[in-house]
Formats: sequence, C-alpha cells, structure tokens
Amino acid sequence: MFALVDCNNFYVSCERVFNPALQGRPVAVLSNNDGCFIARSEEAKAIGLVMGAPAFKSRELLKMHKVAVYSANFPLYGDMSSRVMATLAELAPDIEIYSIDEAFLDMSGFRRYDLDSYARSMRKTVRQHTGIPVCIGIASTKTLAKVANRLAKKNPRYQGVSILNTDEEIHAALAITRVEDIWGIGRQWSQFLHAQQIHTALDLARAPAPWIRKHLHITGARVQAELNGNSCLKLETVRPAKQSICTSRSFGRSVAAFDELLQAVSTFGGKCAVKLRKEGSAASLLTVFICTSPFNDPAKKYWGTRTVSLIQPSQDSITLVRAAGLILESIFRPGYDYKKAGVIVSGLSPAPLSPAILPLFPDEEPASYDRNKKIMIVMDSINQRYGSGSVHLAAENSAGWKPHQELLSPRSTTVWSDIIKVRG
Repeated sequence: MFALVDCNNFYVSCERVFNPALQGRPVAVLSNNDGCFIARSEEAKAIGLVMGAPAFKSRELLKMHKVAVYSANFPLYGDMSSRVMATLAELAPDIEIYSIDEAFLDMSGFRRYDLDSYARSMRKTVRQHTGIPVCIGIASTKTLAKVANRLAKKNPRYQGVSILNTDEEIHAALAITRVEDIWGIGRQWSQFLHAQQIHTALDLARAPAPWIRKHLHITGARVQAELNGNSCLKLETVRPAKQSICTSRSFGRSVAAFDELLQAVSTFGGKCAVKLRKEGSAASLLTVFICTSPFNDPAKKYWGTRTVSLIQPSQDSITLVRAAGLILESIFRPGYDYKKAGVIVSGLSPAPLSPAILPLFPDEEPASYDRNKKIMIVMDSINQRYGSGSVHLAAENSAGWKPHQELLSPRSTTVWSDIIKVRG
C-alpha cells in the first residue's frame, strides 16, 4: 500500500503559517519578477484567478476582492517543505520525496491497522508540527494513490483522506477521473485518447492491453497496469543522481551592459557549483545562454548559447565561473537588451578525489587543484554556518540585475532578522 501526502496550496499555506490574518482571505503568490500567479488559495480560485495568468491583467479583480498578493519566497517554502518531510519520515518506515509539496509513503506494514484513523492522525500531526494542511490518498499502487489523493483534495466529503481498498471503490474513483488527470498521461496522449473515445481512467484501465502498449508504449502500459492494481512503480527512497543542473533567472529590468551580464552569469555559475558539491558530483559540460524578451520586435530579438567541454570534470566555483565568463564573451552581442540568462552544467559524474587527467605542468596544476578544493570547503562551511552567500567570489553580484520582489514576505525560518518577535 502507498500513501501520497500532498500539501494543500503549499506556497499559500506557508504564507498563512506566519500570518494567521490570511486565513479565509484570498491569497496569491507570484512568479519571479512578480509576473504570473503560481499559487492561489481556494478563495482566490473561486473569484476567477487563473494559474499562470499575468498578474497585471487581474489588477481590478485583485483590488475588488482585497486579495493578498506575495512575491515567491522560495527560501521559506524550501525550509517549510523540509519540516513537513521530516515529520512524515517519522510516521512511516520509508518515504519518497516526490516534489517540494508531495511525498509517497510505504504503508505496506499498516494493513492490520485502521488506515483511515492513522491517515487522519498523520494529517493532524503534520498540521500541529508545521502548520501546513495536507491531503492523503492511499491505494495499492502509486498511480491509484494519486487518484485517491485527488479525490481527497477535490471532494469535501472525504475530509482530506481517501482510501481505495475495494474494487468497487477503485472503479468508482476511476470512472470520475478524466484521462488528462491521470499521473503519467500528458496533454498529447490525453488528446489522442479522447479521440479514441477513451475519456476516463476507467476507460483506460479496461482498454485492450496490446492496443495500449502499441500506441502508448511501455509508459502507457505501466499506467494501465497500475490503474488495474498491479504495482509497477517502486518507492524510490534514494533519489536518482541528477543528470544536469540549471540556474537561470529572468531579470527585473533589461540588461545591456556586458559587465552586468557577466555578474549574472558568474552568479549562476557559482550557484551551479554549490549544487554540484551538495550532490557530490562534477560536471564535464558547461552551457551558457542569454536571450532578449520574446515580446521584442524581430530585429531586437537574440538568443545566444554555447556549450563547452571542461578539461576535466569539476565542481569548483572558480573553474566554472571562469569558464562561464569566457563562454559569455563568445556569445554576447552588443546593442541588445537582455532579459534572461542561465548556466547549465551536465555530463555529471561522481566528483573525483584528485585530478582525473595528468597535467602538462605537474608542478603547478595539482597545487592549484588542491588549493581550490580547500577554498571550496572553507566557503561551504562558512555559508552553511552564517547563511547562503555570506562568502562568494568577487565576480558574483546580484545588485544590478536581481528579480523584482516587491511583495516579499519575511523569511521567518531562515533569516535571523526576520524571525517573529513575541512581546509580553
């Protein structure tokens, strides 16, 4: 048995934990540069705010209904996610963290217990420990657990917990689940299935297996098997190693000067290096891209990108930032207003303990490698103790190009100065 625990309107719920006055009020969270809606409370959904819609188009609606609007506070959301996952890990023997607000739990050892009572106890415990409301779906496969969770979230009569135990319960749930709402069925497949008169999850479960395998391949066959109660997807308690890491941002204003763009790219390269060291990986390929706004006139549009191979895999900030700067020099074109840039590291492998390639000048390169490695260890330890960015390379600087976050709430769990003060 699997349980899928999903936080309700997670970003909004994080804001409400530290501002109880937001309870019952429409709340929305915006994307980078305060552009589009990326989270909405149920009250905000009810007044017509659409996921992904530009906020400026809803100004009158926001004003009319006194919607509380916030910039995305990712440090806060990440920390609250860690607290939720840590609480769930104490309530089940194994956990797979699926996303920032979702986790699968192994419930196979709980069959002799009253699952409904235990699931409701889990909801209460998470709410008490973190302040975050969750919904729980339980079933014999991960795909069915997704279906159950959707029922728990969408139908008030379940009061946040849905368990699919019997064939009758499973068939009833599948009959009201449209194919586009099935985990693993994307937009193209759902359009194809509707054209073939397969409209619900029950239709998909009952379709001929050879036909599904022919048209939806192995992935579709697994989805069908899971809908029929045959578990094909195991709990991934150890997250697979990442194949690539990307750090990119849309700028709060257009950037035309090379020096400012270099600061941005250097910052992204430094962040990629930090992520590599946390993963215990090293990158052999480095990509830098820069682009103007897609809404510019054709003559003012530009997309520049280039990928290079590093001499040897690296997780060193100094090496990656220097390489990113050289790539930027080759793709930068003056006369354009750049709106976004990013750095991608790929070709990842476990970080070597020593240089993988013998240097041409052995008296110099090993010393440089060892020196940089020691510098990275010191930088990471300082930043871990005093906060991210306390120590960084001189080339890294976000003062000129950082995104707009005019509606940012306090980072109440990650910054000392933002911690809530209680006065007697």
